[in-house]
Parts: sequence; structure tokens; C-alpha cells
Amino acid sequence: MARQIIHTDAAPAAIGPYSQAVRCGNTVYLSGQIPLDPATMEMNNATIEDEAHQVFKNLSAVAAAAGGSLADIAKLSIFMTDLSHFGTVNEIMKQYFKEPFPARAAIGVAQLPKGARVEAEAVLVLE
Repeated sequence: MARQIIHTDAAPAAIGPYSQAVRCGNTVYLSGQIPLDPATMEMNNATIEDEAHQVFKNLSAVAAAAGGSLADIAKLSIFMTDLSHFGTVNEIMKQYFKEPFPARAAIGVAQLPKGARVEAEAVLVLE
């Protein structure tokens, strides 16, 4: 099966040797997004709320570039450096995702790139 590389200027450019997303058949693997503003490549991290919103906006832009949307996400993984933000991130997630929600993991980690407090990656399934 051929792999199709997905790229959009509406999401942050990769900050390492990876693609924003890779499509294999009807499945699209979205790389982790941190709260980088795609226009400036600067962190949008004044608050945890700012970070979570930017992460979901970035995921949405990559999903759109792949021909889908956040509604097509089957599996979402959210990484946080402080799980005390779990409730806040859940509330913000509900602004971007509607029922039925995707399968999800919320994982506490010691550190994320560029000092981010939140990162999310996803698997998208297209019709």
C-alpha cells in the first residue's frame, strides 16, 4: 500500500524528521501537535487553555489537509506534563469533538518538546 504524505501550512511545520501526517489507504496517522502557532512557529502557551485550544486547532488543520475533520478521528492520544489539567483539557476537547467521541488515552509525561504542557496525536479514518 502506498503512503501519502500530508502537509499543510495551516499547521506548524515539523520541528524534526517527521511528516505532519501519513495516509495509508483510508487511515491517516497524525503526528503529535504541540501549541505552536503555525504563522509564527512560536508557542501559544500563556495558559493551559491557550495551549489546548492551539493543539486542537493544529490537529484540525492537519485533518482537513488529509481530507477529513476532527469528527473522523477514531483514536486520540493526549499527553500532559501535569495531569491536574485533565479536567480543563477535557472541557476544551468537548468544544472540538462531539459525541460519539473518539477512543482516547490521556497520558502524563515528564516533558514535551519546546516546554509544551499539552501534545496530542491522532488516527483518522476516512470513508
